[in-house]
This record gives sequence, structure tokens and C-alpha cells, in this order.
Amino acid sequence: MSASPRVPLPARVLLLGSGELGKELTISLQRLGCHVVAADSYPGAPAMQVADEQRVLDMTDPRALDALLEECRADLVVPEVEAIATDRLARAEEEGLRVVPNAFAVRATMDRQLIRSLAAPLDAVRTSAFRFASGADEIRAALEVTGLPAFVKPTMSSSGHGQTRIDSADEAERAWERAVRGARADTGRVIVEEGVDFDCEITLLTVRSWDEETRRIRTSFCEPIGHRQKDGDYVESWQPADVSPAALDACRRMARAVTDALADGGGGSALGLFGVEFFVAGDDAWFSELSPRPHDTGMVTLATQRLSEFDLHARAILGLPVDTSLSRPGASAVVKAPRPVERAVYEGVGEAMASGADVRIFNKPVTRTGRRLAVCLADGEDAQAARRTARGAASLIRVIEDPRGDAAAPAVASLDHD
Repeated sequence: MSASPRVPLPARVLLLGSGELGKELTISLQRLGCHVVAADSYPGAPAMQVADEQRVLDMTDPRALDALLEECRADLVVPEVEAIATDRLARAEEEGLRVVPNAFAVRATMDRQLIRSLAAPLDAVRTSAFRFASGADEIRAALEVTGLPAFVKPTMSSSGHGQTRIDSADEAERAWERAVRGARADTGRVIVEEGVDFDCEITLLTVRSWDEETRRIRTSFCEPIGHRQKDGDYVESWQPADVSPAALDACRRMARAVTDALADGGGGSALGLFGVEFFVAGDDAWFSELSPRPHDTGMVTLATQRLSEFDLHARAILGLPVDTSLSRPGASAVVKAPRPVERAVYEGVGEAMASGADVRIFNKPVTRTGRRLAVCLADGEDAQAARRTARGAASLIRVIEDPRGDAAAPAVASLDHD
């Protein structure tokens, strides 16, 4: 590729999905002069609060998405969620619309069946044993390949929704029903994965950007991010993760191979940041899954890097130079809703900041117990020190009803300390 993919500034960007990651990305894009139209299924979503324009629609409705694409006429369309009519994106791309990273990558990474089927045959990639299933009987059959324990996940979901660990074939029916309820879209399929005995899970932020000097796309990596999940949803992350050089080299080879395959499937460009997840045990590593956009665990980069993952994504998709270097070790810890409340008030924010952390409140409607509402960020001499600060700060924040809610309840009960 010799023609520069640089987008003239100011660019017009349509953001499909407007959560907390989209909010930070919007800010990064606006700092580069971009005009951002933020779309989501509900009004007042986090990115809408800072975007230049807002649209509310069902993005899984092909006609509604078609109308939005026609109306906005954006220079770039940037998906941030899974629930999108990806076939319509592909058709619009064929007609000249530029989708980030490309329509094929968006479709493949939003469906675990597609991304796993793409990644597993690659020579450089190692995955856990897996099978796809269309019901409880097929889950039980898949266990003969994966063994026990195993994980059953919807092929289209995120943040642990619909995921179940099973230790017996007798749990197949329950796992199937939970997957169906928790799926972002009904594909009629689940993935059954071998339970890997790992030391840690990491996210390797992988950036495909334009190198003006060589006139080629180059792949670069941030330092690995360790993270801990509860019920499939992340509760804390830290950077850098303590990973052996051999394991890190394997992760980089796999991340490059998968992102190259996604680029090839969409015509060879695919600029932007990818959050690639791995299981690591000693010098061994297994590819888990991938997001074609900033990753929730990567919010730690707001404290650790000169260019956060949002800055990196914004620069890369616009064809601008990137710098993935780490400035200082750091950590993030999330604040979750203790229960649904009509109007949330956050107490203890000053105390959390006084403890040495930064606090980012997403200002989401608190519609369900466990919804991610804020994050505490901290840096330190090392990642472990930063983790202690971030977790301590998160434990100080309480979410209560305004103005006459029940007594304040701890919002971070999920942060059971290691």
C-alpha cells in the first residue's frame, strides 16, 4: 500500500455506540478537530454528552442504520458496540463508505464463531479447545472435546453477559438458557471453550497505523495489560502486566497474525487499535478474543501512557503518527451499581481523589445492578502499588439515590481483593 490513508481534518465521524469508551474516543477525536455524531439506542449515553451531535436509534434495524448512514455522510464510521446491522455496514463500505477498521473486521470480531474460526487455523495462533453448539445436547457433546471445566458463551455478547462456567454435563441446559438470555443478538449458537489453567489474563493493545516514512502500515504494541474479571466482566486492570518475554513474544505474534487476517479479509487496510485478549501460563499463551476498538481494560492507559488507547485509536484511524510507549505503571478499578436507582448521586469522590486516584464518572442511567458507572485510575512506582491505590479509591465511592434514596451501599463489592 503506497497511497496515504490520511483523512483530511477536520473529519466528520459517526460513532455507532456511545458508552464510556466512546466518550473518551469522542474527546480524543475532537482534540484533533473532528466533528463527532454519537449514536446509541438510548438518549443521554456517555458519548452523547460530549459529542457535537446525537442520534437515538436501534442500530440492529437495517433500515434505521441505512437512514443514519445516508443522513450523516461521515468520513469515518466507527463502531463501538456489537449490536449493529453489520451486513448494512458491509454494503455501505462497498459503496465507498470508510468503516473502522473495516466492515469485515467489525462483523468477524462481533461474532465469536467468526473470529475463532478465522484465528484458530492461523499457524501463529494457539487457542484453547472449543466447539460451537446449537442447544444443550450439542453442548454436552462438545464437552467430550473441551473437557471440564468449560465455559459456555453466546457467540455475540460482551462484558461476560450470558457466560457460564460448567463443571458437569448436567449444567448444559442452564448454560444454554443463560447464553440465550444474555446474547446481544440471537445467533442460535454458543461457543463451548476448554477451561485453561492460566496464571493471568492480559489485553495486548495492538495498533495498526500509517508510517509516512516507509509508506506502509505498521503494527505496534502497548505494554501488556493485566486484568481481573468477575462473572466475565472486568473489575480491575493494571499495566504493565508481569509476563515472561517468551509469552509476550508469542502474544505479539498471535496479535499480528489475527489483525493481519482481519485486514486481508477487508481489503488490506484496517487502521486502528485492537484489544486482543490472551490467557498466559508461564511461557505459554492462548488467544482468547479480540475487539476492533479501544478495550475496557485499556482505560488504565489514561494513567499510564502519554497517548491513551483513545488517542491512539483516533490518530491511527485518521492516518496520523502514534506512540505506544509506557510513561508510568498504573491501574484501574471500576465502580459498579449496587442496585438500580432512578437518579444516581456519587459520594466519596473527594476522598477517593485525596487517596491519590483520578475518578472518571460515566454518567450512565443506573438501570441494573452491577452496571459499570465509573473508574478509578492511579499510577505508582509499580503496578502493584497502583492497584492498591485504585482499589482503595474505588472502595470509597458510594452510589445512592437522589435526593431521598436508601442508605448508601458500597458500589464495589465485586472488588474482592487478591
